[in-house]
Amino acid sequence: MLVLMKDEGLDKDAMENELAQLNELLVYFETMDNFCAAHEVFDLNKYKIIRKAEKIQQIINLPELRSFVFICNKN
Repeated sequence: MLVLMKDEGLDKDAMENELAQLNELLVYFETMDNFCAAHEVFDLNKYKIIRKAEKIQQIINLPELRSFVFICNKN
């Protein structure tokens, strides 16, 4: 997510307040469950599409993805 804000009427405190509110929203919405619901894994080695949250979490936690394994957003 990219948030660009240019408003000369805001002072430094107002800008910090808005950034704090944005951070609170992101902490609430950017959870592993939401990530797994919005993504799927294409494993071209096995010709499978993985949609189960537990399997996606296991793949994400690997230190390195295998070749031809892709994490894709469902959008």
